[in-house]
Amino acid sequence: MSVERVAAFAALAAVIIVIPGPSVLFVIGRALAYGRRVALITVVGNTVGAYLAVVLVAFGVGSIVERSLMAFTVLKLAGAAYLVHLGVQAIRHRHAMAAPDAGPVVARGTWQTMWEGLVVGVSNPKSFVFYAAVLPQFVDRSAGSVTAQMLLLGLLFTVMALICDSVWGLSAAGARTWFAGSPRRLAAVGGAGGLAMVGLGVTVAFTGRAD
Repeated sequence: MSVERVAAFAALAAVIIVIPGPSVLFVIGRALAYGRRVALITVVGNTVGAYLAVVLVAFGVGSIVERSLMAFTVLKLAGAAYLVHLGVQAIRHRHAMAAPDAGPVVARGTWQTMWEGLVVGVSNPKSFVFYAAVLPQFVDRSAGSVTAQMLLLGLLFTVMALICDSVWGLSAAGARTWFAGSPRRLAAVGGAGGLAMVGLGVTVAFTGRAD
């Protein structure tokens, strides 16, 4: 692939990534509810899930989601339900995070947290549609394997998203740390993070394709 083609894709990706979307809102909600550690692990899991979507698109699954309203709807509702579930869990356990020594470290396993981020990342149908619609536009069919080029472009996109989402997560976690001086305020922030995830899930469920 030519440097110019990759640079053009990177410029487009930067514009898309800096606009807060479902992944950013999810990370912010997790940062407010649980702190820096969980936010960063969530970013990693979400990024892995997003790249799995790239792999599936590169090997043809994305075209199915793009053309089938039923497949899009099923995936969308499953992802929305999972977001609501995670938000409700955060709200239920908000007082546990408001202990006098509360901080960013919360009793959540690394692999569990990463898995939750991965599920959200791979269950976003808009990612499939985006990758299926955009990645082929930057492929040079004379430059070799189309699948390999799509995987490379998708990797570039997800690495850029990883950096941007991490910044959002750290910023939100910093705000949570500021509230940590008051257990009551910290519990309120944890509840707000849970409500943000529930709201995101509801928004995802009621938005999408018009066809």
